Amino acid sequence: MQISQSSNLDQPLTLVIGGTGKTGSRIVERLKAKGVPVRVGSRSATPSFDWDNESTWAPALKDVASVYINYAPDLAVPGATHAIQGLVNEAVKQGVKHLVILSGRGEAEAQACERIVQNSGVDWTVVRASWFNQNFSEGAFVDMVHAGVIALPAGDIPEPFVDVDDIADVAVAALTEPGHFGEVYELTGPRLMTFADIANDLSQALDKEIQYQELTHEEFVGGIKASGAPAIVVWMMDYLFTTVLDGRNSSLCDGVQRALGREPKDFRDYAIEVAKTNVWRAAA
Repeated sequence: MQISQSSNLDQPLTLVIGGTGKTGSRIVERLKAKGVPVRVGSRSATPSFDWDNESTWAPALKDVASVYINYAPDLAVPGATHAIQGLVNEAVKQGVKHLVILSGRGEAEAQACERIVQNSGVDWTVVRASWFNQNFSEGAFVDMVHAGVIALPAGDIPEPFVDVDDIADVAVAALTEPGHFGEVYELTGPRLMTFADIANDLSQALDKEIQYQELTHEEFVGGIKASGAPAIVVWMMDYLFTTVLDGRNSSLCDGVQRALGREPKDFRDYAIEVAKTNVWRAAA
């Protein structure tokens, strides 16, 4: 559904880049519920927004006061800093007052993009996250849950998987409430989990065994290539499992608690909720 601006015209307009994605769609929904005028930043919207077409940026930023920046496919990819710098320059030129950027934990390239936002001269908020719970229901790993086997080269490295609803809640708070300017919110779930732990929680939620199968790096990358995935997808998965998943993010942070004053959602609760829907019905 195309959304340009809500009926509450006395509030400033917010542009949500990636407004049809995992975090963006939730942010749009929450902002609308608050009566905040929203412009969805996507190729299918009017005006459209396309990271690969700089001519779309100025029209999308026109009359906008706040921007949620979600760079696709990831801030780690080559060229991301150039794109973020160009967008920030245009946003400042257009009179944007506040930038909220979704960044990646433990990614040097993502932190370089953060600095561009922080040095923009306008108010900013950084929201950092890594592995999403929703990767198992809305992303790359949902077919593995259906098949009953999570086959990845993840070893026993623990990660504090974070729920996308928590990310959206923090972003909305930053976009609509005072007190979040100049904050770096590093978001995690409430516990460290290996992929074997993930498989165990999924098994309990679905009442069916979901196994974790360790792959070698070569098997994993070779399988992605054989599936016909685009080169950028192969690069991203290779990067995630060789660079980011090395233990650098094996710690809990208090970003959700600081931003929202509550505890983050646990993966087990997420799994129980999704198991009640049709998403994993093939695995039930």
